[in-house]
Amino acid sequence: MMLEDELTVSTRERDEVAVIDLVGDVTTFAEEKINTAYREVTSKGARLVLLNFRQNDYINSAGIAILIGIVTEVNRNHQKLAVSGLSQHFQKIFRMVGLAQYAGIYQDEEEALAGFKSLT
Repeated sequence: MMLEDELTVSTRERDEVAVIDLVGDVTTFAEEKINTAYREVTSKGARLVLLNFRQNDYINSAGIAILIGIVTEVNRNHQKLAVSGLSQHFQKIFRMVGLAQYAGIYQDEEEALAGFKSLT
């Protein structure tokens, strides 16, 4: 069993928002994939970044640490970050660890895109 293949990361653009789709578990193995995707959209000039999860994904403490790293980079690069599709459980964890003050938390992609529109 290959643990590294637990996460698929892809990027696309929608309404001037760089969407990073995360399908699978966000653990230590995800770090390189997530950081690479983030650097890719940033190098293309993304100002608005959406991390799009699916409800059933698993995020462990290493995964949270990776996401905190992304938040740090987003702030450094003067971008705006949102997350969508987190389960209620992980929405609560994001709020507990303080990620919610740096990233809008939305139920789904549509809501997140609307949230970005309200910022501009």
